[in-house]
Amino acid sequence: MGVGETIYGYVRVSTQDQNEARQLAAMRKFGVPEENVVVEKLSGKDFNRPRYQRLVRALRREDVLVVKSIDRLGRNYTEILDQWSFITKKREAAIVVLDMPLLDTRQSRDLTGTLISDIVLQLLSYVAQTERENIRQRQAEGIAAAKARGVHFGPEAQAPPENFAALHRAWRARQLTLREAADACGMPKSTFYDAALRAETAAGRV
Repeated sequence: MGVGETIYGYVRVSTQDQNEARQLAAMRKFGVPEENVVVEKLSGKDFNRPRYQRLVRALRREDVLVVKSIDRLGRNYTEILDQWSFITKKREAAIVVLDMPLLDTRQSRDLTGTLISDIVLQLLSYVAQTERENIRQRQAEGIAAAKARGVHFGPEAQAPPENFAALHRAWRARQLTLREAADACGMPKSTFYDAALRAETAAGRV
């Protein structure tokens, strides 16, 4: 790193993600000063990145931004390319992607090196987005196939109260209305009815 250059690291994880430690370890191994590592935790639905935006605005010419993988820069192909262009061309800073040594613009500031780096980036960004879309499609297909087999998704049904069986029999014998039986069990009518159907199915009555 030359005189006057500053090296920064950016770590982004979701609120449930467990790879924060791996990213931080990679930053330390590369030599990013601990005080220059910016960590941002985001939920899956919220991609506002105030810490990242402040970091990018603070970059100066020939500073270095280190990320573990290219998807730390954005959510999709277009956003990653936009961020790459803004950092390397507008801010004139360098980017190092630890998972892909070819994406290290410190060593490719000439025209040919920049062109090669940009081509590699576009290819990898496209592959990364395509794989994410394929994963989502496979998940959707898997869920649809499981539902077709009768697999239930969602929270497990709670066990009915102890008086459910007696009230169920009274309801089926028309000694109680559905509302009366459900109220006596402390259950909503729909929950009582669903529990009744499950019980009857299990008993072979439906």
